[in-house]
Amino acid sequence: MSASFAFVFPGQGSQSLGMLTAMETRHPLVRATFAEASEALGYDMWMLVQQGPEDRLNQTDKTQPAILCASIALWRLWQAEGGHRPAYVAGHSLGEYSALVAAGSLEFAQAIKLVERRGQLMQDAVSAGAGAMAAILGLEDQDVLTACSEAAQGEVVSAVNFNAPGQVVIAGNAAAVDRAITLCKARGAKRAVALPVSVPSHCELMRPAAERFAESIESLNWQVPAIPVIQNVNASISSTVDELKQSVLAQLYSPVRWVETIQLLADKGMSQLVECGPGKVLAGLNKRCVKGIETHGLDTPDAFAAAQAVLA
Repeated sequence: MSASFAFVFPGQGSQSLGMLTAMETRHPLVRATFAEASEALGYDMWMLVQQGPEDRLNQTDKTQPAILCASIALWRLWQAEGGHRPAYVAGHSLGEYSALVAAGSLEFAQAIKLVERRGQLMQDAVSAGAGAMAAILGLEDQDVLTACSEAAQGEVVSAVNFNAPGQVVIAGNAAAVDRAITLCKARGAKRAVALPVSVPSHCELMRPAAERFAESIESLNWQVPAIPVIQNVNASISSTVDELKQSVLAQLYSPVRWVETIQLLADKGMSQLVECGPGKVLAGLNKRCVKGIETHGLDTPDAFAAAQAVLA
């Protein structure tokens, strides 16, 4: 009988200094996973995550490997402690790479290098200060889309993360994002706030990064996932490796369809989810996407034990 729960993996914004400290103290497998990442990257990942400096951890090309590493450390621990295999996996933005590693589609050491490269290309695609992102709260999706369309004026601004009903993130050229914020407020948004990020993810400004990233994607030995992966671009399951790779590439400049992802999991009978990574960002979003869905964390000893007890 297959498990009736799914694993979801968080993306950027879930990192924090000191993450997984309590887990590492009890479980050598956590430090061993970070050591493997450190060897692949050429710097001490555990020291960066524990001691910072924070502004270095928050650089896109450092954040992405750090979150992937933390997520896979918890995934490995779940397996080592006898946890059942989930029926499905999905990841939010960067988290999709964690999902692909968990599903056996990518090797961990390769994925760590891949997401470092992804972060570098994203950083290089838009000069500092030229791009921006903002969270729009309390507005219908269609109103956000219309505001972006009106605000563009020859520049780029679009809805890039459909995170939960009434929570959409927009991204693009800084001036166009400012105009869209103003228009969203005029349409009745409860809040429209600029996000402290250096890269306008998942919008058309990232297409040049995707073109350069294609070579890195093609250079790896991809496998058909052993666990179905629901991908961001289409909120569906790719049936071939080629589809998988195309969706991963398109993800750089396409919206994250998280609401539809969680709805699909619910449609497939998944009422229990596990957030496999640092923080609780996805738990907050998931319960707003589908009523009655429960998300368990793994990033502290108490949370891990509670998830084991429920899903044993």
